[in-house]
Amino acid sequence: VVDGKKAPKLEMKFTSRPWVRGDAEVHTIALASIIAKVTRDRIMTELNEVYPEYGFDIHKGYPSRDHIVALHTHGPCAIHRKSTKPVKSRQEVQ
Repeated sequence: VVDGKKAPKLEMKFTSRPWVRGDAEVHTIALASIIAKVTRDRIMTELNEVYPEYGFDIHKGYPSRDHIVALHTHGPCAIHRKSTKPVKSRQEVQ
């Protein structure tokens, strides 16, 4: 089961099923969510050493005011997802 409205398309021979608010109802989904967030936060802290101008160690990549300001000041870096609204709007201006 996957927390959310959409199930990812997997290349493996596994099936997945979306479960809205699954993290509130299934302990293993909740645990996986916590592990993913902690891991992502650690990765973002490490990436701050490569891209200190973005302050990833503070906002962990979430679209905080400071992150949006840094994005508009410096433009997107290699790790920014091009599909997010702030990055798309920045690219449209250039």
